[in-house]
Amino acid sequence: MPTTGKTPERLDTSGLANGVVGERYYFPILFKAELEPLGGKAIVKHFKTDNTSLNGSAGFKDYEVALELSKAYSFPPSPDTANYKYKYYKKKVDGDPSSENITYGDPMAIIYDGKYGTYNINLYYEGSGGTPTDPPPPGGDCTAPTPTGQVIEMPLTSPDTSAVIKADSRGSERFNVSDGIPTTESLYGNVLSKSYLHKNKFVQYSGKCTFNIQVNREFTLKWDPGKEELGPDGKTEITVPDPQEETETLTQTHTIEREYSFWTIENLEVYKIDEAKLWNYAFNGGGITISPSGYLPPVFSSSETHGFTPPSPPASIDAPSGSKSGGKDRPDLSGEDLKSFAEAEVDPVKVRNDTLTFNGSTIMNGSETARAGPTPSQIPTSPAIGENVLYSPRNVIPTSKTNKASQSSTGTIYYGLMSGNINGGSDQSYPIYGINSITVHTPVVMYASISDDAEHNQKTVPAAGRSALILERSFTVSLPNSGQHQSYLGYGYNNYLKYIGSKQIRFPFDVYGGVNQQQFIPKNTWIEVEKEKESFVFYLPVWVDEGFYEVEMRTIAHNAPTGATAQSKANLDVQHHIAEDRVAVDVVGRLYDLRITDIADYNWESVFRQSAGSALPTGVSYWVGMNGIDGASRGLGQKYTLPIAPGSHPIYRNVTVKTGYHFKFELKTKGNMFGLQDRIRITPSFYFVNSKSGQRQPVDLYYHAGNNRFVKVGSSADQLQRYVVLNDRLRNVPVQELTDTALYKYDHDYTFAQISGISRLKYIENYINKYSMQKTQVGSLSLIELNERIRTYIGPKSAIPAGVDAARANASIQKWYGEYSLPATVYAVAKGVTPAEYGRTHQGLTDSSPIFLKEGHIVVNFNLETIREGNSSQPHLQYIRAPLMNQWTQMEGFLRTTQDSYGRSFAVMDGDVIFYEAGQSSQDDFRSMVIH
Repeated sequence: MPTTGKTPERLDTSGLANGVVGERYYFPILFKAELEPLGGKAIVKHFKTDNTSLNGSAGFKDYEVALELSKAYSFPPSPDTANYKYKYYKKKVDGDPSSENITYGDPMAIIYDGKYGTYNINLYYEGSGGTPTDPPPPGGDCTAPTPTGQVIEMPLTSPDTSAVIKADSRGSERFNVSDGIPTTESLYGNVLSKSYLHKNKFVQYSGKCTFNIQVNREFTLKWDPGKEELGPDGKTEITVPDPQEETETLTQTHTIEREYSFWTIENLEVYKIDEAKLWNYAFNGGGITISPSGYLPPVFSSSETHGFTPPSPPASIDAPSGSKSGGKDRPDLSGEDLKSFAEAEVDPVKVRNDTLTFNGSTIMNGSETARAGPTPSQIPTSPAIGENVLYSPRNVIPTSKTNKASQSSTGTIYYGLMSGNINGGSDQSYPIYGINSITVHTPVVMYASISDDAEHNQKTVPAAGRSALILERSFTVSLPNSGQHQSYLGYGYNNYLKYIGSKQIRFPFDVYGGVNQQQFIPKNTWIEVEKEKESFVFYLPVWVDEGFYEVEMRTIAHNAPTGATAQSKANLDVQHHIAEDRVAVDVVGRLYDLRITDIADYNWESVFRQSAGSALPTGVSYWVGMNGIDGASRGLGQKYTLPIAPGSHPIYRNVTVKTGYHFKFELKTKGNMFGLQDRIRITPSFYFVNSKSGQRQPVDLYYHAGNNRFVKVGSSADQLQRYVVLNDRLRNVPVQELTDTALYKYDHDYTFAQISGISRLKYIENYINKYSMQKTQVGSLSLIELNERIRTYIGPKSAIPAGVDAARANASIQKWYGEYSLPATVYAVAKGVTPAEYGRTHQGLTDSSPIFLKEGHIVVNFNLETIREGNSSQPHLQYIRAPLMNQWTQMEGFLRTTQDSYGRSFAVMDGDVIFYEAGQSSQDDFRSMVIH
């Protein structure tokens, strides 16, 4: 919430939706700006040792120098003149240096770092300059310090840097980046190096102070020259003591020297880690910058405290009085040396080193000591930083990075010069060598499959290695996101969904997809599917040509560039960004919906016709079973299913079908059964069912053909031909169906030369009223082939998508019309029994010979198959005997037992269509229509 306390401003929301409110809130924001100084200046002044200014005197002029960042400057003393000699200097930043310590020697050079505004130097000279003589400097005369040659120097230390770029997370890396790492995965960069770098040069300076000390010492001189006196005898002279004593002051001047030495920091550079940079193609922007985390730079402090302070002995001293005996002679003081007294009066020179502490340790001690400053120690060698100091995890590889192998890595570590450096130094950078390379390889897989609709595949010889797709049925395409990739760490068999940019399918034929398969997808169109899903249902429209195809699938990695290339199953090679697969399929049609629509037997007229003699159908049909093409219920009772047998008549309990009466039937196909050479082949076979025992046996049928008696059905003598009239009065083929068929035939079955003189309307008229009413030969009693003359087209007429040939769609479902009957007088014998042989062995053969089976029913059994392009030796589809499925029973629900009206059960076989009463013939009916 706002913290300023200012009331929000209401904004104008006119023109926006009702209820929209706009308000402006105020939030405090702190900006902090740090400015680098633009520059500074150095102020150099000249003084006598009594602090009298020399500015303007001959050879001396004070001056200022502008200072610029990172530039080096030196300030040498002005040359000595006849009257003045340079002695020492004092310095201070941003203030008057007059009260600062004396520093001997020339001022040290500086590199301006911008941390102060002014650098002040006072240069001091000794001399008269025509003025009263300056008193000698206290403490005698000292030489300026000069280097002794003793140097403690450390060149700039090496950072000993190394780095790695690996896959997160450190210690449990999910990928070996040298093999490969996908985009959207993350990298970590880790740099190891020295915690700090340093460079230093410590120089020892030395000098000497000289003191002339006058020593006064009063001596009491004692001697005894003796004197001559007369001895006690008064005659002889004897020497007697004559002690002498007097005082004499001995004055000597001695030169006393005091050497001194101290250490200075000639150069000091300490560098802390500023940052490291790693570069590799895989990084967003090509590189990362790693700032230190949890890093503690070294703590050090240095100051220019070096210098010396000479002692201040008296110019003249009085030594303790002494005495000296000379024996007989007055003592001679010329041999006396009073230097020891002078020495005792002159203290050592006090000195100070520069001061340097480093991480709590004293490297150079700047405390005042006598004569010689202590020798400094070395700055400790830097330890290596911890692994978390320069560590940058979670650097996501963007999808803009295409696959590239073995991309080299480079790096640089940057050390910054810390404040407090002395005489030089600048920020340092070092290349990092030996960093591992990285391969960007985003994996995708495509191990596709398509459901094999084997349970609806009616092909006589199913295609090996191909999934069967059945017209007007759904099928499932599986596009798993999992699969085998390279055996690298993090790859292998895995789910690669997160790396998929898009997943696509292309069918070489039209399909329907989407929700409830309502979206039309034209052939040869790449369609994108939901990448998260792995299973997709499509629907195959009926107008797709039967045959072999390959369906293409591909998974495109989310980093794929334009023009990316593909590799089968998985993009195992890094240059590819697409995994593709091809699934071989076989589009297969259907053979289905056989039904009997009419029986010529008068007893069945009321079943199929609305009234006696009427052509109007009741709509009753007898289907193979109670189910439709794919097993869904038709809503039928068993009574209206095949075979037509005792009990099938809905009214009369005892009525069956007499021999000689034909039955009309029709069936359908889907697919490419619209060619002129395409046909349905029906192979009848015959059985006899005993009406009492129900026993069933295969039989051969015989009939009389004029003078040819007992002609076997299917033998070479069997010349009886079957005919069908398409537009038969009692077949009730719809006019629209005939019209649609005529249109297709006009447009597709004839050349221009064949129909150039006939209009479409005229052809349709001729087809309906003439051609379709002509008899079409369809075969014999033993083999029926329904050909294109008794075929119509009943494919879809509406909701045909744009771009689809409507005529082709109409022709994609075909209806075939046929009829069949047994001769009015037919003789059934057990299969393999020869009537002629029976007559030879039984004194003749008559129509009533016991060899003929009469007490029961002759069962007509159909085997139905399709013939494509006239290839009779290789039937295309099977109604019953396909190796993978049985349309007759498995789909359409044919029941293999049936009951007559008395509850007696008969076993029936797949293909059974009708039971003829073996002992009854159409010839028995007054109104028989049979001509045989």
